[in-house]
Amino acid sequence: MGTPEKTNRLIESRNPYLLQHARNPVDWYPWSSDAFVEAVSRDKPIFLSIGYSTCHWCHVMEAESFSDLEVAGLMNDTFVCIKVDREERPDLDAIYMAACRQITGSGGWPTTIIMTPDKKPFFAGTYFPRNGEGGRIGMLQLIPKVRDLWENRKGKAQAAAEEVVASLRTALSPEPGGRPRKEMVEEAFRQISGLFDEEYGGFGTAPKFPTPVNLFFLLRHWLRSGKPENLDMCRQTLQAMRQGGIYDHIGYGIHRYSTDRRWLVPHFEKTLYDQALVAMACIETFQATHEDEFKEMAQEILLYALRDLKSPNGGFYSGENADSDGVEGGFYTWTAEEIDRILTGEERTVARNIFIITEGGNEPARAGPPTGRNILRLKAPFSSLSKELGFPSDRLREILKSVRDKLLEARSGRTRPSLDTKVMTDWNGLMIAALSMAAGAFEEPYFADEAHKTLAHILENMRGEGDHLLHVRYGRKETIPAFLDDYAYLLWGMMELYQSTFKSTYLTGAISLADEMVGLFWDDEGDGLFFSPRGSGPLPFRYKSATDGALPSGNAVAAMNLLRIGRLTAKPAYGEMAASIGKTFCKSSERNSPAHIHLFSAFNMALNPGTKVLITGNPSWEDTLEMISVFRRSFLPNTVAAFIPSTSKTPSIAGLIPYVKNIGTFHGQATAYVFEDFLSRAPTTDPKSMISTIIEVERNGGEGN
Repeated sequence: MGTPEKTNRLIESRNPYLLQHARNPVDWYPWSSDAFVEAVSRDKPIFLSIGYSTCHWCHVMEAESFSDLEVAGLMNDTFVCIKVDREERPDLDAIYMAACRQITGSGGWPTTIIMTPDKKPFFAGTYFPRNGEGGRIGMLQLIPKVRDLWENRKGKAQAAAEEVVASLRTALSPEPGGRPRKEMVEEAFRQISGLFDEEYGGFGTAPKFPTPVNLFFLLRHWLRSGKPENLDMCRQTLQAMRQGGIYDHIGYGIHRYSTDRRWLVPHFEKTLYDQALVAMACIETFQATHEDEFKEMAQEILLYALRDLKSPNGGFYSGENADSDGVEGGFYTWTAEEIDRILTGEERTVARNIFIITEGGNEPARAGPPTGRNILRLKAPFSSLSKELGFPSDRLREILKSVRDKLLEARSGRTRPSLDTKVMTDWNGLMIAALSMAAGAFEEPYFADEAHKTLAHILENMRGEGDHLLHVRYGRKETIPAFLDDYAYLLWGMMELYQSTFKSTYLTGAISLADEMVGLFWDDEGDGLFFSPRGSGPLPFRYKSATDGALPSGNAVAAMNLLRIGRLTAKPAYGEMAASIGKTFCKSSERNSPAHIHLFSAFNMALNPGTKVLITGNPSWEDTLEMISVFRRSFLPNTVAAFIPSTSKTPSIAGLIPYVKNIGTFHGQATAYVFEDFLSRAPTTDPKSMISTIIEVERNGGEGN
């Protein structure tokens, strides 16, 4: 009989990322009381490593150091070692990432934290190689230094830890006061537009991230101001991403970020939240411009998510790794010879003229010459290519589809990047919102059906003790309670699903979820919403924030949906809570607008009148369907709507929206009532008049709640 393979405590987990480390020689613990009891009893510092399943450098450090017997022996002798999946525990990730930035001035994953047994960090970093290189200390040098510090100068380490925690409490505790003002929104616009890359689109230099929250803000500012440059920034950014290597031109979907300023060379991982947020930015840009390229981009991204990230049970998985067979991006890149062999004459001609393909390859190596492989990217926008190649647009699309189908089939024979099969409430909430928006804007009921199935899966399977939401669930026992983002994003999805279907059950569910969110997360002493629920266990401290990271701020998303619910239901308490969130984070957002940009989208909504539209008519009438269609195809993010069927004497929505009772059709036609706060403009039977009235209110209205 062979010797059984050794495993550590992570083998008991159901988490895909933790299981990737279950056979390391490092004596890993999950985040648990057992680990801290062990650290106290042995008087050892904690080595905390935070990463995630699709993180390239997390895998590099695992292979170089955590799988190495010498490094593991030093770690086991010096520390109690804890592994955490940042996606499973975003609460821990936020605190310790803030600590990493506090100590080092920067952050990233894997996050490496060395802390006292009472969870207070005194050393931090990100990726460390096995051996020191290029001025970066290696694990074999670092561990003995930390051991010497702990054994001979422990008081210095403990004092440093106390300073870090005191600084973190201040940094993660907003200074309340003030009130959002239009001047603040204008200053935020100046700062964001100042970061815009006028040559290549996007914001900043390299690495360059999609940052959909910036596009959301610019679109809302454009609606209010009418400034065409806002729309141009959104258009140019999305066009550049779709043309570049950050976009998967064969299987669709967006990669995590571009390593360069021009969107050419991506970091190849794909995450569910990027698909949802970028799709939403495309949908809103389509609503603002009615240009089909943004509709197509959104549809392609959603097609990828539905095909490759949808679980058989109804929820969406978290994402796909960057690596396969130990090579980052190997699944997605091509040699010129491969492409020539797979495609036929006309297909080969089109591929060679549409994509940037060279014999020597265009993929840079980490060191040395190119790898000989090509990252596919378009030479120019599709509309320009059609003219340059002399193909009618429809014929070029037909050939390009054949090219993609053949390359996709060939790619399916390769080793696929690993799939992170966690189903998380927050990221699924974002996808529900994206699918729902697509259903309305593109008049595609299929997307609404998929949003409904996903919502049903979450509501049926992601409930735990006290019937409260869960963040992630692996079985009956191994569960993580929901965080603010889970509630806020799922609420966003439910509100969008209501707007795209006008089914009152979704609004009823959203109101109930909003009340549950407030009950679990509201700060009764200082207003605003904490990230962790009441009684959430032994964290270093409970914090609240409105800063955006890779994901939009939960407080900002919550504020916008509280405003929407309050305006629809005519219950001022919801608007008052949204206003309290604004006041809580007003000062911190004013000091650093770009880091709080989604909150400024909420401010933009709060400073506008409470615009809402009530549409009534016979559901089978053509003019009723047209009125609803025109509303949904238009970019009106600050406006909420309800439909009241004229065929029902007691519409189900009347119990939720009391002022619908006196609404009726005008001259027997579908009719829209536009409300500014609670005052109705003259009813109209003309869809164009409805839209122009809403935009007039948006641009000329006063400051409201």
